[in-house]
Amino acid sequence: MAGYPGRALCAIEGIVTPVFTTETQRHRETIYNRGIMGSFAFGAGVAVAAVALGYQSKSPTGQWFGRTFTGLKRGTKQLALTYDDGPNDPHTLRLLEVLARQNVKATFFLIGRFVRQRPDIARKLVRAGHVVANHTFSHPNLIFASARETKMQLRDCEQALSDAVGEHSRLFRPPFGGRRPGTLKIARALGLEPAMWNVAGRDWKGKPAEYIEQRVRGKIRGGDVILLHDGGHESFGADRSQTVIATDRLIARFKSEGYEFVTVPEMMGQRAVSSQQSALR
Repeated sequence: MAGYPGRALCAIEGIVTPVFTTETQRHRETIYNRGIMGSFAFGAGVAVAAVALGYQSKSPTGQWFGRTFTGLKRGTKQLALTYDDGPNDPHTLRLLEVLARQNVKATFFLIGRFVRQRPDIARKLVRAGHVVANHTFSHPNLIFASARETKMQLRDCEQALSDAVGEHSRLFRPPFGGRRPGTLKIARALGLEPAMWNVAGRDWKGKPAEYIEQRVRGKIRGGDVILLHDGGHESFGADRSQTVIATDRLIARFKSEGYEFVTVPEMMGQRAVSSQQSALR
C-alpha cells in the first residue's frame, strides 16, 4: 500500500482499486459540512440585512438612508404636535378650536389633493399661526415610487400649498414614513427638509381617545415629535374626532408637567415661516 497513503487496496476480479479509509471519509464530510454551514451563514446574513434595510425604510427614527429630524435630546422640555393627512372637514377645524383655546401652535403635513379640494382650510391653519408642510400630493408609499413619481408627488404638493397659502415651510414628511436613499436626495434637491417623528398615537386605527392619550403619554421622554392625524389619506372626511379629544387632554396634561408646545421649525431652531401669514393679507 506504499503507493496509496491513507488508502487500502481492493482486488475485484483481478483489478486493484484504491478504497478510502474511514479517516479520509470523515475529512471529506467535514469539508462538505463546512461548506453547507458557510452557505447557511451567508444566506442568514443576507436575510438579516434585508430585514434591517426594510426596517430602516419604514422606521421613523432610522437614519441609514439619510438624516431626518426626529426630535431633540431626551429630557428637553419641548414637545411638537404634528398632524398628517389633512386638511379635513370638520376635524381639522375642530383641532383649530382646541389649539386656539390652549394657545398652542402645531405643524400640519398636508396632502396636496386635499389642499386643492379645500384650500380655505389650509389658509385658516396659516392665519392661526400654524405651520403647513408637504406630505405629497396623493400619499403613495415612496418606497415603491420611481424617482420621476417621487419628484412629481413633491412638486405637485408644493404647488398646491403655494397656490393656497403662498410661501410656506420647507418641511416634508414621507407617507407611512416610507423612504429609500434616493427619496431623501430628491426631497433635498427640491429644497425640502425631511421631518419624521419619535412618538405615534396610532390614531389612524380609529382607536378611542383614551387609547391615543395613553399611548402618547407612555412614550414621552421630552424633546419629542408627536405624530397624530387630522385626516385620512384614503378619502376626504375621515373621522378624527377621537384625535381632537385626545389632543385637548394631552396638551392640558403636559402643560401641567412644565412642557412647552412648539412647532417643528421652532424645535429645529428655524424661523417658523411668518411670511405665510403676510402672503395671505
